[in-house]
Amino acid sequence: MSLGRTWSVVLTGLVGDIVEVEADLSNQVPGFSIIGLADKAIGEAQQRVHNACANSDLPLPRRHVTVNLSPANLPKRGSALDVAVAIAAVATEAPLDRQSLAETVHLGELGLDGRLRPVSGVLPAVLAAARAGFRRVIVPHANLSEAELVDGIEVRGAVSLRDVARAHGLDVPDVVAEPVSAPESAPAEEESVPDLADVIGQSDAVEALIVAAAGGHHVLMSGPPGAGKTMLARRLPGLLPDLDDETALQVASIRSLAGLPVTTLRRRPPFEAPHHTASAVALVGGGSRILQPGAIARASGGVLFLDEAGEFSGHALDALRQPLESGRIEIHRVGFRAVLPARFQLVVATNPCPCGNYGIPGGVCSCPSLAIRRYLGRLSGPLIDRIDIELGLQRVSATQTVGAGVTSAAARERVRAARDRARRRLAGTPWTTNGEVDGTWLRSGPLRPAPEITRPLDDALHRGSLTLRGYDRVLRVAWTLADLAGRERPDAADIGGALFLKRGASSC
Repeated sequence: MSLGRTWSVVLTGLVGDIVEVEADLSNQVPGFSIIGLADKAIGEAQQRVHNACANSDLPLPRRHVTVNLSPANLPKRGSALDVAVAIAAVATEAPLDRQSLAETVHLGELGLDGRLRPVSGVLPAVLAAARAGFRRVIVPHANLSEAELVDGIEVRGAVSLRDVARAHGLDVPDVVAEPVSAPESAPAEEESVPDLADVIGQSDAVEALIVAAAGGHHVLMSGPPGAGKTMLARRLPGLLPDLDDETALQVASIRSLAGLPVTTLRRRPPFEAPHHTASAVALVGGGSRILQPGAIARASGGVLFLDEAGEFSGHALDALRQPLESGRIEIHRVGFRAVLPARFQLVVATNPCPCGNYGIPGGVCSCPSLAIRRYLGRLSGPLIDRIDIELGLQRVSATQTVGAGVTSAAARERVRAARDRARRRLAGTPWTTNGEVDGTWLRSGPLRPAPEITRPLDDALHRGSLTLRGYDRVLRVAWTLADLAGRERPDAADIGGALFLKRGASSC
């Protein structure tokens, strides 16, 4: 039989599609061709496969080899199909175990010497294989620890193409080869998260940060340089609960897709803080051939911190509006459409003007009025409308030498208790935190507050000082305040407190 058949995976975002790799021989002019809507990287695989097989004592047949990647209408990109193409081509003549080939998914790029090189996106690819019911996957040795994070599938790490052939019963010389290591990455992030106890003064801001953590709310902090905006934002991940299994796997999959090292499932929520020169594509993600997740997707499950928000381009900031509403980001390119998760907490920090002294007691602002309006205009009304808590901060005075009196451990316990209360209340709904709850359900669902409780909100809505989206945001925060206080339902004080938190920055 001249037909060799095995399997691989191609990724579109985090979605993995199973690809059947078939190789067949024909009595044409000797050659090697790949069909099935392959990109240039896969088209170049024929030379990598030819040399890798020759250097692995697995010579290809001296006939025309045609490799078909099915389904033919699915675009295939990248070099992760190299191993599957090579082993299917070898199987056209070599006595490999056909059953083993049919039950195995192969991932990895080939070097000319036959060694397997690591590829990005192995974790979501192995997840796709496991969900499709495959029993075994072979990956490059450098991706082994990442692939082993997936339960329910046998994972084998191969150093060279010889190892792959032996895994399918072929007797080839055992030549010791040095495994190809993963590319050098940036130093690992600091594991310790700074403590709230380090914050001097700003007790109101600390309490608002706890409210944000308890309900999963977005925060805007406005204040002069040195007020502690960045200090507070970097302590938010330490207040959040550890990631559950599903979210941790999703976070690791996004890191894998971005080409970042993945060796264990991190339980700590991610923290992304892109520089203010970042473009809209850097935030959203993209790429013409291989999709690269942006900061929005990498922050999913954790915190996205935009420091010096007034220095970001307005186009980049407005790119956040749709992900904040839907919890996902859609990337459209010619030939593919990818959907990535974007369920993050947004923390925005901005100065009141370019010099930072506008409206600050004792400060002297030298900015022209036009520059101030342009600076503050970067944060558009629709974006601010999607933020739940707005804080106005002042500089800490020289006489304030005592902290806010709250440790991260104590605050985290309050957050855990409030989230547990919300989770029990929202059981049977698609939501687990107050920040995710649909506005219509809040206003007209079974737990809608009494009209006398929401009267201040209704008045603000009728006056036009609050939009309907802002109305819903205030209701979400009010529920969180009630959860932190241990109340079954929000009362008038919770509504007033939530309304103050929504208007805090603008009232300072």
